[in-house]
Amino acid sequence: MKTVQEVIKFIKDNAIKMVDFKMVDINGQFRHVTIPANHFNEDIIKNGIGFDASNYGYAVVEKSDMVFIPDIETAMVDPFCEIPTLSMSGNAMIIDTPCNRPLAQYPRNIVLAAEQYLKDSGIADTMLILPEFEFYLFDQVGWEVKPNSIGFKLDAVQSYWNSMEEGKGNIVPKQKAYHIAKPFDVSYECRSEMCMHIEDAGIPVKYHHPEVAASGQFEIEPQLGQMSKMADATMTIKYIIKNTAKKYGKCATLMPKPIYGEAGSGMHVHMLLLKDGQPVFADDNGYAHLSETAHYFMGGLLKHISSLCAITNPSTNSFKRLIPGFEAPVTVGYATSNRSAVIRIPAYAKEPKERRFELRNPDATCNPYFCYAAILMAGIDGIKNKIDPHANGWGPYDVNLFNLPEEEKAKLKGLPTNLDDALTALEQDHDYLTAGGVFPEILIKNFIKGKREELKELSKIPTPAEFDKYFNM
Repeated sequence: MKTVQEVIKFIKDNAIKMVDFKMVDINGQFRHVTIPANHFNEDIIKNGIGFDASNYGYAVVEKSDMVFIPDIETAMVDPFCEIPTLSMSGNAMIIDTPCNRPLAQYPRNIVLAAEQYLKDSGIADTMLILPEFEFYLFDQVGWEVKPNSIGFKLDAVQSYWNSMEEGKGNIVPKQKAYHIAKPFDVSYECRSEMCMHIEDAGIPVKYHHPEVAASGQFEIEPQLGQMSKMADATMTIKYIIKNTAKKYGKCATLMPKPIYGEAGSGMHVHMLLLKDGQPVFADDNGYAHLSETAHYFMGGLLKHISSLCAITNPSTNSFKRLIPGFEAPVTVGYATSNRSAVIRIPAYAKEPKERRFELRNPDATCNPYFCYAAILMAGIDGIKNKIDPHANGWGPYDVNLFNLPEEEKAKLKGLPTNLDDALTALEQDHDYLTAGGVFPEILIKNFIKGKREELKELSKIPTPAEFDKYFNM
């Protein structure tokens, strides 16, 4: 829909009773405000819906009272509301005279600013991305953090640990679930319904399938899309995954490492640039058929990868996934068809318009608007400064890095091993993000401050593993 009149007509034609406005906080979670549908009008689009930005994690110099301006092009019927509801995303604005102005810290405004920075650079006019959504579906999950009881318990009926349970059956061996079919694929209908809802939301789906972990790990992959639209789509896809799982009596999590000893869940991000509709990354004479510009883009990502991790992997749990083994990308480097390097070039992308690479370290605990914008800004920095990944010793690594001799492994640079180190790297290296005013300095400082408070809180909590190690010392 393009106009308010089209929205109003849709509301009447489809007996919509409520209009829901979904906003995003600093951590990348949805918040929402709902109005009766008969109150939706031109004034809502012009003047917006008021909200307190301080409760969303945005510390601003200006007064915290902001307005949310809906983007009617994002309108979709929410399939999870019993009362017919039309849902919209949008942008946050600072109340100002004579007109409102964008809140520079608001995630959606940042990804739009990054796209404009790309256009202004003359390098390209469009960035296409494809995030892969890996997640677990559990039949039971619970946890508690109390002074006298700390722990969690979860279950997936098809998991190998249920092999002796009467009536369970259809057990999947550990780490053997990749693409496994029925009757072992017990959540097929649930995932198919997820994909139908995603398609109904205007997001084309490439496929869905079981992933490696036998304890209920799966993947849904959309098709390539414009970066800012895919940031919106990421929020929608996560919303659909979680709500559809609930309908089927399951619980979905995109947490990077929910199960010790099982494969972690990443959100690998494929990317390419277009200029006037033509691929910028394609060159049949370059390594892996990628252009010099593509290599410089990769160089920017690899140069800034430590600080990027604070944005692409912003949880303590993120770094429980980023360990050797389990196809986890832990080595700062690039290669073709090699899942052990941070950047992988898929060999199956053979057409010039498909030439691309993927950044494999991100996970879905990130704020997707910050994540995608930061990736683009690092890449632009690499292009502008002609950062050659090969000249910097970052590859290409066309061998399995896990199988290298220990003396060779010692020469490789790895990702940060914890969130604290990643945040320190972001403190020391973020000029590429603030270039062109895309990421406000105050946002970066506020983001780091909030994450350090998380770290401080979590560091005080004893874990069951510590009891196992130290109780009888």
